Amino acid sequence: MTNIKIEIGSGNVFDDLGVAESAIHLAKAELASQIGVAIKNLRLTQTQAAQRLGVSQPDISRLLRGDFRQYSMERLMTLLTNLDRDVQIIVSKAEPKTTSKELQASA
Repeated sequence: MTNIKIEIGSGNVFDDLGVAESAIHLAKAELASQIGVAIKNLRLTQTQAAQRLGVSQPDISRLLRGDFRQYSMERLMTLLTNLDRDVQIIVSKAEPKTTSKELQASA
């Protein structure tokens, strides 16, 4: 029988991997994910989404594959609003020993 070590994650994979500014990366990943959900729900092709958002189709492809480093939080939120989505930022007192921040986008 093999012993398997299980480590409970923090809820932020970027923090678990030791990425600098992990909370920002997590928030940007959620925004990028919601852009993908919005594009799917609107039944847009990548080309149609690119035209609507004023970016190139390869940029949409990279964004949907998780390559969002070159995008600011503000730019990602603007893309979502251009896809008829409202973005709400909720600030609340953190739980003890919690460093993550919550960002919600309704689909």
